[in-house]
Amino acid sequence: MTQSSPHRHAVVIGGSLAGLLAAAVLAEHATVTIIDADSLPTGPAPRRGLPQARHVHLLWSGGARAIEAILPGITDDWTAAGAFRRSLPTDLVTKTAQGWMRRHDEMQFNISCSRDLLDSVVRARVVGLPGVTTVERSRVRALEGTAARVTGVRVDTPQEEDRLVEADLVVDASGRGSRARAWLEALGLSGLRQAEVDSGLVYATRIFEAPPGAHAAGFPIINVQSDPRVPVPGQTATIVPIEGGRWQATLSGTRGGQPTADPDLFIPFAKGVRDPIVGELLEGRKPLTDVAVTQGTANRRVYFEKAELPDGFFAVGDSVATFNPLYGQGMTVAAQGLLAVRDLLRAKGLGHPAIGLEAQRVIAPRVAIAWDLATSQDILYPGATGMRPRTGAGLLNGYIDRLMTGALTSESLAGALLQVITMNRPPTYWLRPSVVWQVLRASDRGALEAAPLTTAERIVAGLIPATAARAASPQPVEPVDRADPVDRADPVDPVGPVDPVGQAR
Repeated sequence: MTQSSPHRHAVVIGGSLAGLLAAAVLAEHATVTIIDADSLPTGPAPRRGLPQARHVHLLWSGGARAIEAILPGITDDWTAAGAFRRSLPTDLVTKTAQGWMRRHDEMQFNISCSRDLLDSVVRARVVGLPGVTTVERSRVRALEGTAARVTGVRVDTPQEEDRLVEADLVVDASGRGSRARAWLEALGLSGLRQAEVDSGLVYATRIFEAPPGAHAAGFPIINVQSDPRVPVPGQTATIVPIEGGRWQATLSGTRGGQPTADPDLFIPFAKGVRDPIVGELLEGRKPLTDVAVTQGTANRRVYFEKAELPDGFFAVGDSVATFNPLYGQGMTVAAQGLLAVRDLLRAKGLGHPAIGLEAQRVIAPRVAIAWDLATSQDILYPGATGMRPRTGAGLLNGYIDRLMTGALTSESLAGALLQVITMNRPPTYWLRPSVVWQVLRASDRGALEAAPLTTAERIVAGLIPATAARAASPQPVEPVDRADPVDRADPVDPVGPVDPVGQAR
C-alpha cells in the first residue's frame, strides 16, 4: 500500500458515500480535503443534501464486498451499529415480474439499515484516517485551472468567499445536482455528452413500528415488483426491517401511477400493487414518520470518459450517473468503481500523467452495466422518455424473461439471477453454457402462488392468530431443483473484467 504523502493534496467535492470512499482511496497517496455543503453529522442523522436517504436503501453484496475491500472490517462495524446482514434469497420474500421466488439457502446477501446509519459508519471510519479533513457548510463555485489541467477549486466557506483550495487531484462526488459539466465548460472543455431515460418514477416512504418479536425472529424483506411487460404504470411496494425495531416501507410508481404524500392513501396504494401483502403487513402498525416523497428519479449519465478531460480531475457516483433507485445500483456502482480506482492508483500513482482520465475510464464499465440494466426496463413503462432500446434488445429481453421465469423454481437459475442482480457478476454471466442450458429447460411449473412467509412469520406479523398455526398451510420454501447448481460460494472479483450486455432487463 502506498503511504499518504504530505507533498500531494486531493480535494473531494461531496461527503456522501461516494465521496467518503473516494477520500479513503486517495488517502493512501495524499492528504485529502472533503468539501461539503452540509454540516456532517457525527452519527446516523439526516442530511439536507441527501433527501433520498429517507427511502429504502439496500447495499448489495457486490457493493458490500467492494467497500469491505476499501475499509476492512466495515461489515462488522455496520452490524455492530444495528444494521442487518441479510441472506439472499433466504431472508427475502419477493414477487418479481414473473412471480414469487423461493427462499433457498444463502446465495448472496445484502446490508439492510437506514441510509443514515450506513453513511455514518463509513463517515466515522474515513474522517478518522490520517490526513483526511473536512470543510463543512461550504460550496464549490468553480474548478481552478485550464482545459489542460485542474489545479484546485474555488470555494465559498462560512469564513471566506471565493477561497482557493489547491489540489493535485479533484474528485467530484457532489451527486445528482453536480455542476461538473458547467465547471468544465467554463475551463474550455466542450462536447460532454449526456443521456437520460425518465419513467416519471415517484417514491414515497414511511417508517412504522415493527411488530413485537419481528426483529428477533429475523423477519424478511418483503418486496412486490412491477411488471414492465404489461403496458400500465409500474407500481411497487417494499418493507425493509431496519435498526431500532422499525420497518421502512417504500412505495413507487411510474408516470400515471405515482404515490402521494397523503398518509391516508399510503396503505391503500400498497394493497393495490400486484399483490397486497405489503399493505396487509402495514395495516394496524404504528407510523413513526410522515410520508416522505421524492420526485426527479430519472436515469441520467454523463459520458466523462469519452471526453478529453483535463488532467487532475474525475467524477464518481451520482455525478457520473444516476439510476432509478428501484434497482439499488447507485451505492454499489460507486463502490466498485472506486475499488478499481484504488487498484489503478496503487499501480501507477496519483502523479501519473492523465491519471484522472484513466480513473474515469476504469469507472465507466461498472456504470455502463447498471445503466443498461436500468434504462432497458424503465423505457418500457407508459410515458417514459429518453433513448430507445438498441436493435436486438427484444431477443435478449426474451431470454432474460425466460431465465427469470426459471428462477422461480430452479435453485441454480435463482443463483445465476442473484449473481448479476447483486452486482457480483456482469450480465454476460447469464450467457455461460451451464446457465443457457438451464434457461432452455426453464419452466414455471410448480411456481409458488402466494408469498412464501412461514407460519411463524405470519403469526409474528399478525396475519394469522397463533391459535390458527396448526391450521395454516404455509408455502414451501425449500429448494426444488439442485441439478447443475450455480456455485453458491463462487469466488468473485467485484472489479474483475466486465462486458456489459446491452439492454438487458
